[in-house]
Amino acid sequence: MINHDEAAVRPLTLAWVSRHLEVGERIVKTEALHGGITAEMRRLTIGTRDGGTRDLVLRSFVDPFYVRGAEDGLNGEAGALSLLAGTGVPAPGLVAVDPTAAHCEYPSLLMTHLTGRTVLDDEGLETRVPLLARQLVAIHALRPAERPRKYVTLTTADTVVVPKGADAAAWAAAIDVIRKPAPSYEGRFLHRDFQPGNVLFDVPPSTPTGARITGVVDWAGTCWGPADLDVAHCSTNLALLHGPAWGLRFAEAYEEAGGVLAAAASERLYWQVRDGLACSEEVQLVSQPWREAGRTELTTRAVEERLDAYVTALMDALG
Repeated sequence: MINHDEAAVRPLTLAWVSRHLEVGERIVKTEALHGGITAEMRRLTIGTRDGGTRDLVLRSFVDPFYVRGAEDGLNGEAGALSLLAGTGVPAPGLVAVDPTAAHCEYPSLLMTHLTGRTVLDDEGLETRVPLLARQLVAIHALRPAERPRKYVTLTTADTVVVPKGADAAAWAAAIDVIRKPAPSYEGRFLHRDFQPGNVLFDVPPSTPTGARITGVVDWAGTCWGPADLDVAHCSTNLALLHGPAWGLRFAEAYEEAGGVLAAAASERLYWQVRDGLACSEEVQLVSQPWREAGRTELTTRAVEERLDAYVTALMDALG
């Protein structure tokens, strides 16, 4: 009998997962995982032949809005997980993928479960930021035999949503920055959504400074592009989670860890501003999982105010 903590895994998906288990194994428990935006996540506890258990993670795209891009995303993630095996980057192992829902009710991917947890608290951030930076440098150092797809950016000067009460002059100047063509860059292997919500830590309760990264998840956006773009994305998330100064700090930590960013300050600013402005379009979407994870003070309005402060700080740094 399967013990479901929350909504059950759907029958066709259950049968598909079962076909990818070892002989004599069975699903004994399912548990919903929270924090994702685009997909439904479940941890599946598998009973093994020797009486023990192991865990797998099932990602299913059920929201009609995200199902449309699920095939590309799941194929990209499956390819990335295969590539990452044996590289030293702590990523899940690919078990199976059904990108077009040929076997499951919804497009799905089955992977191994990694230990650790996401940490979104302010406490211990001084320790975690250098760890995040070193991990991202390691990801960018990968040189796959076959390059993933080229990066895309969807935000335009016309789609930016200026927060209520924002510094109008700073935002107008920032929007002007992304009207210009993207700077030239040296291509790197990008995660494309590298940020604290997609990094797992082991943090000893007695010694938070002994934290270590145990995994990096959500590789659906893997692509080829400028290192600055990944750094900018993590910077924006840190600024919104912990305050604008931490967004500015991350780029420094990345360089201290051996990472190489664009040579000119104006080129670095382009990518930092582009990601900050992209976030303006989805503040509510981004902040909801943070509140669900316990950061209840990060209301949509509070995050908008931090984003305004961060964009203003970026523009001040240029001036």
